[in-house]
This record gives sequence, C-alpha cells and structure tokens, in this order.
Amino acid sequence: MAHAGKALLHTDASQTMGKIPVEVAALGADLVTVTGHKMYAPAGVGALYVRARVELEPLVYGGGQEGGRRGGTENIVGIAALGRAATLVDTQTGAHLTRLRDALHQQLDEALPGRVHLNGHSHRRLPNTLNIRIEGTTGNRLLAAVDQIAASTGSACHEGTDQPSPVLTAMGQPADQANAALRLTLGRWSTETDIEHAAALLTQAAHQTVTS
Repeated sequence: MAHAGKALLHTDASQTMGKIPVEVAALGADLVTVTGHKMYAPAGVGALYVRARVELEPLVYGGGQEGGRRGGTENIVGIAALGRAATLVDTQTGAHLTRLRDALHQQLDEALPGRVHLNGHSHRRLPNTLNIRIEGTTGNRLLAAVDQIAASTGSACHEGTDQPSPVLTAMGQPADQANAALRLTLGRWSTETDIEHAAALLTQAAHQTVTS
C-alpha cells in the first residue's frame, strides 16, 4: 500500500531483531532500524538498512563518514560489538522465551483468577514480552509495590508519563484498562525460578493494591 502511494516504508525492528526472523525482502521495507542494546550489544550503537537507490538527507553534514549520511568519527568499538552480537543470536532463544513468557502468564492467571487479561494478540507477538492488565489495580501502583522487579507500564517512549498508552487506547481500551497495563520483559538469562519469583511478588502486590 505504501509503495502504491509512492511512499517509502520504514520498519523499526529494534524489538524484533534477535528474537524473531527479520527479512527485509519479506517485509518489503525500504529502511530498517536495528538497535544494539536490544540484542545485547552496547547502548548507543545501532544500524540502519537502506535499500539501494533510496536517498536520505544527511543527519549531520560535514565529513563523508557513513556514506555521507552522518559526519563524525564512527563508533568503531560499538560497531564491532553490534556485529559480534548479531553473530551470537541463537535461533532457539525465541522458543525458550516463549515458554517462560507463557509460564509467567499461566502462573499469574491461576493465582489471580479472572483478573489477568492479555493486551494484544494471543500468539502474534514478541516471544519475550508479556503485556497484561490486572483488574482492580493500576500498572504504576503495582510496580511501586514491587521494587524487586524491573518492569514498566509501557514502552520506553511512554516512560515518565501517567497517561494511558496511546497504543492501547487506539486498540479500543478505555483509559482505566489501559492504565492497568503491565509490561513484563524476559531476557536471554531469565530462568524458571525468576518467573516463579516474579509471579509470586506480583500476585501479592495485586492483592495489596486493589483499587475501589
């Protein structure tokens, strides 16, 4: 549809690279963004795929670095680290994270019957992310009660605001439901013990922070 309207298609693959297959041809993308720290490379380095014959305005004028798109000395160490991280991507990681994610969801659902609701599609989603809402409380209140868990109420772009997620409201959720969202993210080194501990802490907090 984008190409039919003579527009370019940019895909932000920051969250998907290293977790699910990302194929430029299959996406039909003209540009694809990759973020280093999302795939265990250092923070502050990333990559941009640019399809041949796509012209971009330079981000920083000056030198001819980065194909003339950004003047300034390249971050060689970061670039090398990103390349190495890409070679270490394990195709089995996604399946492992899916099992842990589903186990966490099941444990919370069993401990809080009828109160845990999934935000999003049942299976067309990232293997490492569980976005849920727990009836009777809010995401901010839950996280404030469980400082042993590093989690969030939405994306990093939504950090620092108490407004409901614009994505969830666009999906048709009322503000009170969107404000109950809790985003739990698993990583390569997450274990079953971690999942059990997190479920127990969140269950306890959900019982203690019930709103009227």
